[in-house]
Amino acid sequence: MDANEIMVIAMFLSFIALLFTGIPVAWVLGGVGIIFAFIGQFADANLDTMTGLDYTTLGLVVNRLWKIMDNWILVALPMFIFMGIMLDKSGVAEKLMHSMQELFGRVRGGLAVTVTAIGIILAASTGIIGASVVLLAVMSLPSMTKQGYSMPLALGTIASAGTLGILIPPSIMLVIMADQLGLSVGDLFMGAVFPGLMLGGMYITYILLYAFFKPSAAPVPSDAKPVSWPIILNVLKAVLPTLLLIFVVLGSIFGGFATPTEASGVGAMGATILAIYNRRFSIPVLKEVMGGTLNTTAYIFAIFIGATCFALVLRELGGDELIESFLTGLPFGPYGIIFFILGVIFLLGFFLDWIEITLIILPLLAPVISALGLDINGYGVVDNPELVWFVMLVAMALQTSFLTPPVGFALFYLKGVCPPNVKLKDIYKGVLPFIGLQLIALFILVFWPQLVLWLPAIAYAK
Repeated sequence: MDANEIMVIAMFLSFIALLFTGIPVAWVLGGVGIIFAFIGQFADANLDTMTGLDYTTLGLVVNRLWKIMDNWILVALPMFIFMGIMLDKSGVAEKLMHSMQELFGRVRGGLAVTVTAIGIILAASTGIIGASVVLLAVMSLPSMTKQGYSMPLALGTIASAGTLGILIPPSIMLVIMADQLGLSVGDLFMGAVFPGLMLGGMYITYILLYAFFKPSAAPVPSDAKPVSWPIILNVLKAVLPTLLLIFVVLGSIFGGFATPTEASGVGAMGATILAIYNRRFSIPVLKEVMGGTLNTTAYIFAIFIGATCFALVLRELGGDELIESFLTGLPFGPYGIIFFILGVIFLLGFFLDWIEITLIILPLLAPVISALGLDINGYGVVDNPELVWFVMLVAMALQTSFLTPPVGFALFYLKGVCPPNVKLKDIYKGVLPFIGLQLIALFILVFWPQLVLWLPAIAYAK
């Protein structure tokens, strides 16, 4: 093992170790990159090594950052974030909860189904995990507790439904993945539609089966009203404005009428109009939404800067070639290597946020997937079908990172708004079945790539 390989391994170990110190991730990434650049320069000058690192390596970061900030695709990030936070303030979710709760009131487990259905709708219109989890918890947990729901079922439903926004488009994670791998955002958005809906459908199926076999865990309220036309009409009134916004944003992208960046601006305006329509809009609300957008965007771009420095030093050391040679040398065959990579990503999700994995790990894996020679059917119209499919596998694997301790952010968002009597172990117990469902969905995508590639192929078919 030469000096460069030792330094690559040391960089990863240093990064993981420093994460546990509580230092912000962006500082850790950038700091490790700078420190190892100077270690390489010192080693080359005094120890006769050939790492190739010096202060000019860090100078290249400036050009990389300019390219990031000049990237038109990434303009969509603050717009989609604004859209999500504004919808959170617009009162849409409250209307959905009230009307859909009446619709499913006589179904055993109906309130949990309602939470999941609203989670799917919010996912397709916001994509902001923290806002979705907190909103669903505040609106539904008191009602579920009052009805006598099993606490693990209630908590697991809220946490899992709230995380669907990271997968179902418009997803800021998919925007960043498309940028990192040079893929079409539209391809990834369309490729995520069926996997996201499939996962939401699996959640609902599990809830209904669990409630059927264990009625005491999800009792039907005694005052539930039978479904009537007025109730159905109220549901339509609550759902249609949000569905219209989803249709305008995603439909304009899928139909080729607008780029994702342009559609994100339309979505931000649409969310503002919905807030005005629901009489929730005001100057203080606008300031709060803009402040939240600024904070979230700054957090993401700070990690962009740190990850750029880290990745540049890593590549100068030959880290990408080292990882590629290691993975392609595994005696598992192409699909065995895919499962190995997904297993590593699943484990990394216990300790790293999806942003770090997307910005550092994903670009290193793209050459490996391209070199495997996988025969993934893109129907002759989808560019790089094997990468589009693989990105969706990674996205599904990262879905679990929000629910797995110790860094599962959805768990902490949920715990932060729960009553004091709700223990963290109840949340862990509740999310375990949903993590299992996510892994089952991941296996389905591995062996059925058409779920990812069929919709983009149909959209682009002549």
